[in-house]
Amino acid sequence: MGALAMIRLLPGLILTILTAIFAAPGNAEADLAGYWQHESEPVWIEMQPEAGQGVMVRNDNRPDRVGFLVVTDFKASDDPNEWLAQVFAARLGEYRKAEITLSADDRMVFTVKVGFMRRSVEWRRVSEVPTALNDA
Repeated sequence: MGALAMIRLLPGLILTILTAIFAAPGNAEADLAGYWQHESEPVWIEMQPEAGQGVMVRNDNRPDRVGFLVVTDFKASDDPNEWLAQVFAARLGEYRKAEITLSADDRMVFTVKVGFMRRSVEWRRVSEVPTALNDA
């Protein structure tokens, strides 16, 4: 390929590179959006990165908590698979700073630090929230 042909391809190549660079963070947030089930509790949340929040959509132990903001102040970090947020720590009864990590396409982890202790909770992606038995 001659130099003239390379020069003609350069604008398209630059556009392709810029699109890949700027599209990556958005794709990561889109991957986080959707429904997630708690690792060991009958609790489901809907992550809404575009709104900066995660909302409880089902809780079999506490149905009165449906609609509760579990995650607020959601912000992307430098790592495309990690976000910073305020996550409600049920045991403490308050929001705490947390890291949210997409460890796999179908696994999300909330990690909260309290003093020298760290607690992580894993969530599994689900395609939909099952109907509660008392809603049928």
